[in-house]
Amino acid sequence: MASSALLPSFEGLRAQSSCQKPASSAPTTSASPTHQPLSVVADKRVQKRRQVILTEDVEYLGKSGALLAVKTGYFRNFLYPTGKAKLATPEILKAIRLEEVRKEEERKAVKAEAESVARVLQNAGILTLRRKRGGQGKQIFGSVTSQDIVDIIRANTKQEVDKRDVTVPEVREIGQYSVEIRLHPEVIAQVKINVVGQ
Repeated sequence: MASSALLPSFEGLRAQSSCQKPASSAPTTSASPTHQPLSVVADKRVQKRRQVILTEDVEYLGKSGALLAVKTGYFRNFLYPTGKAKLATPEILKAIRLEEVRKEEERKAVKAEAESVARVLQNAGILTLRRKRGGQGKQIFGSVTSQDIVDIIRANTKQEVDKRDVTVPEVREIGQYSVEIRLHPEVIAQVKINVVGQ
């Protein structure tokens, strides 16, 4: 019983209590301690997966900065020695959460700005675009491009729009058309243009 109190405790391991000190008739001295074999049995409480953060892109696993749960051996034998991942500590997890909150606020601000630009564009009314007549009837010479739409928006509303975000229908005749402007993945503005002949 006294020897079990002297056994060190290990996390995830437990000492087997069947090894007890044999009774001997000779008194033991402190100068020559009796060495007993210590048998240790796994308690199966070892973590099978570890939370890690990738420090660089790993093929078939994830991109840099990703928070993943990987097997302990994979982390210990490959990811950690090669410097591709580090263990996710509470401080690092807190920093990641703060960064995610900051990015979410930034996304909301960008979306709010796009919505305000969309309101300005939709309240601008019908924008007039002058084109040279190409022949008889309603046909015009040439076509209306996205750069033409960007120029007329800049002239009338003082708003800057990227021409790659403008979707112009095929305009070959005089008349009214609706142009889509994708200001944000979730915000699309409809602008009415009136093509008139010169």
